[in-house]
Amino acid sequence: MAENGEEELLDYSDSEDVAPVAPTTAASTTAAATDSKEENGDKKGSYVGIHSTGFRDFLLKPELLRAIVDCGFEHPSEVQQVCIPQSILGTDVLCQAKSGLGKTAVFVLSTLQQLDPVPGEVSVVVMCHTRELAYQIKNEYSRFSKYMPEVRTAVFFGGTSIMKDVEVIKNKETSPHIIVATPGRLNALVRDKYLRLNNVKVFVLDECDKMLDTTDMRRDVQEIFRATPHQKQVMMFSATLSQEIRPICKKFMQNPLEIYVDDETKLTLHGLQQYYLKLEEQEKNRKLNDLLDTLEFNQVIIFVKSTVRANQLNKLLVDCNFPSIAVHSGMPQEERIARFKEFKEFNKRICVATDVFGRGIDIERINLAINYDLPSDADSYLHRVGRAGRFGTKGLAISFVSSKEDAEVLDKIQERFEVNIAPFPEEGVDPATYMNT
Repeated sequence: MAENGEEELLDYSDSEDVAPVAPTTAASTTAAATDSKEENGDKKGSYVGIHSTGFRDFLLKPELLRAIVDCGFEHPSEVQQVCIPQSILGTDVLCQAKSGLGKTAVFVLSTLQQLDPVPGEVSVVVMCHTRELAYQIKNEYSRFSKYMPEVRTAVFFGGTSIMKDVEVIKNKETSPHIIVATPGRLNALVRDKYLRLNNVKVFVLDECDKMLDTTDMRRDVQEIFRATPHQKQVMMFSATLSQEIRPICKKFMQNPLEIYVDDETKLTLHGLQQYYLKLEEQEKNRKLNDLLDTLEFNQVIIFVKSTVRANQLNKLLVDCNFPSIAVHSGMPQEERIARFKEFKEFNKRICVATDVFGRGIDIERINLAINYDLPSDADSYLHRVGRAGRFGTKGLAISFVSSKEDAEVLDKIQERFEVNIAPFPEEGVDPATYMNT
């Protein structure tokens, strides 16, 4: 224990003598392959699997391949080509790649490929920071394991009855092989001895920087980590991994494959058009109504800075006959998930949300993101606008700038990602440039 009362981060003393792996950049993997031939010095992760042309090249189980075809996936993204072959082999993975490139599928497919389900044993633990993301990841496991009926996945998060979770764990018909959870609830289940993790073979953190940033959440993660075997595979993913958080992530790992987008500009979403509108606070509602009336979109997500503003803006939109729904952390858990599901299933086309929807949420029809309130930092902006234009599709992001602080954030975003966010054109934007035909 540390002297200040906080627990020290776990470390692997037996891995300290292993030479560190040179980090590679997912976006420049092909170049790395060419360079490595010239230098005759292969670097782990620099070009593995880059010549794969389809998911069949990964030699996945037939049941997985059938599910992949059903989902309509044809070719793996670059990050999937680099990570999946190593993940299947049991290598620890620390991966940073921009939003919408299928990081979730990396750990879902590789864990299902390795899984040999044993009744009553949990083999895979996946943790993330929000309940909606946990629910979404659980659904991804359901999609990809549809032809693997013996595989059971459960999702656990706060805001619901813990005894319902206990019933799922104790019942032989429902006891999971894969658990997707938020750290607080999972730690409570382990601490109170409702759940044993002594057979876990894979430990995954999604949006890992968010999970390890705050002391409380990091402590929960660490307690759960301690409850799992020393020998296991650890995988961590995020679109943003600062230089400060990387060493903390690696404390949990042994000689990981490291995929970094070291060039921040490569985090920019190239299919996404980004504009800003300078206006007074009291002009926002009228301008938002104008945009929703004039722009073409499949689904739109509107970000605000507080739960109160989410409720107020949603009421205003509904009163103006817009098909809107609000999602934020201030509502009961069942209602949050029900609303998320309603939006994801295209029953509503407009969602007003706080940053609870800012990370990892994948709703394929969103092609317009509006920052009604700008976030306080560049990372949050990247995660927010990444909801539109995912996996190489087109999208449009519009940010309202109504204060000196907003203007400063906009400058930081443009400087960090080397992107020029132009004023929204008076004549509007051609739908063909942001709508997928």
